[in-house]
Amino acid sequence: MTEWAVLLGYLVLTLALGYFGLRMTRNDEDFYIAGGGLGWAVGGASIAATQMSSGLFIGTIGIMYAVGWSFAWVVFVFPLAYWIMVAVIAPRFTRQRKISLPDFIEARYYSRGARVVAALIILVAFVVYISAQVIAGGLIANALFGVSVESGMIGFTVVVLAYTAIGGMFAVVYTDFLQMMIMIVGAAAAIPMVLGQTGGLSSMLALVDSANPVTFTWDGMAPSLLLTLSLAFFLGAVARPEQLVRFYAMKDMATIRKGIGFVIVLVGLAHTLVFVLALGSRTLFPALSTADQAMPVLAVHALPVFLGTLLLVAVASAMMSTISSVLLVAGTALSHDIYGVIRPGGSPERRVLIGRIGTVVVGIVPMVMVLTGFGAGELVQFIVALFSALMGAVFLVPVVAGVLWRRATREGAIAAMLGGLAGTVGWRQWGDIGSVDPVVPGFAASLVLMVVVSLLTAPPPASATDPYFSDDEPAPVVEARGRA
Repeated sequence: MTEWAVLLGYLVLTLALGYFGLRMTRNDEDFYIAGGGLGWAVGGASIAATQMSSGLFIGTIGIMYAVGWSFAWVVFVFPLAYWIMVAVIAPRFTRQRKISLPDFIEARYYSRGARVVAALIILVAFVVYISAQVIAGGLIANALFGVSVESGMIGFTVVVLAYTAIGGMFAVVYTDFLQMMIMIVGAAAAIPMVLGQTGGLSSMLALVDSANPVTFTWDGMAPSLLLTLSLAFFLGAVARPEQLVRFYAMKDMATIRKGIGFVIVLVGLAHTLVFVLALGSRTLFPALSTADQAMPVLAVHALPVFLGTLLLVAVASAMMSTISSVLLVAGTALSHDIYGVIRPGGSPERRVLIGRIGTVVVGIVPMVMVLTGFGAGELVQFIVALFSALMGAVFLVPVVAGVLWRRATREGAIAAMLGGLAGTVGWRQWGDIGSVDPVVPGFAASLVLMVVVSLLTAPPPASATDPYFSDDEPAPVVEARGRA
């Protein structure tokens, strides 16, 4: 009964925020970027919640359960990634306020074709990413209520689709803020209970070492794979469209800087809590059939009912916050970046409707894929890593070159995106993924193609580069509306 009460209260809050978003949404700009007036706390918490998906609470705990502490070193890439975002990319990236990353691609690379290519890649990559969140949602529902994993997948997906399609970016960011706080509180509240059951920190470390001798060594994962996985998460964090678009949703650069500082604090705190929970799960449940069960089993069997439910709701929050952000960006790709190119004269109301329909479609496709066997037997974190590899290999070079290298051309950008996609997917299918993450050949192909093709083609027109390279700081194209 406690489980149902906690979950029902949480669902009521999220759906209420969806209705709030609906009331706040007056046009397509409101739907896609919350009117461009978010404050640093809500904007920063939204970026952090988007980053900390089921990949953290299910995937990271699962992979640390399986291979040991060495994977924890991956977390150090995130502060560096966010510093690059705010110090290198954001100041020029936000000089013209856009709706989406493909919107930026079109403006900087003077090509609707490049915009459509970016939008199509986003749709494909986000379907892969959402599948990991859907799997995690099924595991959570199974642990909480004993329903089948498949039923849990369907239920969680339906709830997220409802508030995202109804409320747009307003619903997403305020729900993200709520979910971020639940994540931190739930994980922090669980730590004393786990330490109590393992006899304290020192005892837990000793028990972990005896249960899995490779936990505190480098033997659990090939060093080359660990290094390249870190590179995948780093490059992906810098170039993820659902995070970059938050820059357009915040008021100004001062707000963005404060927001990113808040992100670094939240991400660091959440990872620290999760690392302790991962060691606790290995100590208390050393023989699980699959590592992705570590967090659900820990919550159900090692914690009091209320606290265990709160922790699983925190995991659900991570999953839902990420799916909602990803769905909104994917819906934007369909309505604004593909439909908007095909029908540029469409009314704002029609674009918002297409965005809502696109959000639902993009949410249903990965759910159907998972239910029919996609990703079976794959650890959630490795699906998330594949998504990060795709984002880093496809978008990092066009984004960074777009704001740092005036000579970058549309032909170079299109070649870089397609080359990054081909290199990543090709290595995933035929390369040695046990030693080298697919991001390495994908990113290398993207970088080489951007430089070579740009130098072999005509320089970009000044009208495309001047807005991003002028020494003067132009006023934002769209005025922020002062919403917090």
